[in-house]
Amino acid sequence: MSIKLIMAIVTITLALIFYTIGVFSERKSGTLNKFHVIIFWIGLLFDTTGTTIMSRIANGGSLLSLHGITGALAIVLMLFHAVWATIVFTKNDTKKLHNFHKFSIIVWLIWLIPYVIGLIIGMSN
Repeated sequence: MSIKLIMAIVTITLALIFYTIGVFSERKSGTLNKFHVIIFWIGLLFDTTGTTIMSRIANGGSLLSLHGITGALAIVLMLFHAVWATIVFTKNDTKKLHNFHKFSIIVWLIWLIPYVIGLIIGMSN
């Protein structure tokens, strides 16, 4: 296994860990706070890094595959989620702070699709 592949696996797995911690600790606390916003941005950073490394390993692989399409969608959603979390937190709207976890869960579930597809592809190769 190449060092690039190991780095990609580690960073994408760190994205899963950080994103999961952010989403479920937000849900448990009942409100979006600064910790969650930071964790979402860290998760996005790790996912983007891992995806970039994987793309280079695959020599630019096809974005028209199911994994490519869902992976691109996941990064766009994670970016939107982190930006929206930052806006909601900054505006300090109590109702939005308390309801943000509903959006977080949906984004997290969608993010899991390319993660699982990547696992399946990786195990089958």
